[in-house]
Amino acid sequence: MKIALFGYGKMGKEIEQIALQRGHEIALKIDVSNINSITNEDLKKCDTAIEFSTPASALSNMTKCFDAGIPVAVGTTGWYDKLGEVKKICKEKDACLFYASNFSIGVNMFFRMNEQLAKMMNKYSDYNVSMEEIHHVHKLDAPSGTAITLANQIIENVNRKKKYVNTSPPIPSPKGEGSFSPAKIFPEELEIISKRIDEVTGTHSVKYFSSIDDIEIKHTAHNRKGFATGAMLAAEFLKGKKGIFGMNDLMQL
Repeated sequence: MKIALFGYGKMGKEIEQIALQRGHEIALKIDVSNINSITNEDLKKCDTAIEFSTPASALSNMTKCFDAGIPVAVGTTGWYDKLGEVKKICKEKDACLFYASNFSIGVNMFFRMNEQLAKMMNKYSDYNVSMEEIHHVHKLDAPSGTAITLANQIIENVNRKKKYVNTSPPIPSPKGEGSFSPAKIFPEELEIISKRIDEVTGTHSVKYFSSIDDIEIKHTAHNRKGFATGAMLAAEFLKGKKGIFGMNDLMQL
């Protein structure tokens, strides 16, 4: 299978290795240095595309794939405010889109655990809930797409939570240099604490806490291989398909 790869950073290089191991060819490597020279005809020579660029360029890259008639698996996050527009374009062009906030098989199992735990905790109002996500310092969006998916699952299933708020400690205090005060979080708000530390691949935790005890679930990615493998599986899944798909389709959850 010939693949067009949008984004050739660390994740793109990891995807390339997985693709080659599985007998595929990266026919196009597209980044800021050559994006303007890639033509519709170039894309049409590919069987599918994988998009791991930036939130600012994801929409344009998806549209290019729709125009060329090749399916695209999108791992970039931070563009979901335009999801409705993207789905509309995809349907109008009878194209194919696979999008996921996280391609890792393990993370998607974690999503299922989070959803079930939220349903169980809904009736126990003595427990509050908060989230933390940690990524490398190069990640552009906060909270992460994975964290937003987890938060939305909680909000959908825990009636006392209406929306999420994002905080990134430490928060400077007006009291003076070296003094810090926490952000005010209201009872109906779900706090997501975003941290950017060195080269951390990705850690997400959900914690329910009360005066009696704490319940916490956590996923820690050790490297990018899980994301890259999931993206490659998605690209293989898409070959010859039309429509809009996600990880539940791939994993048959």
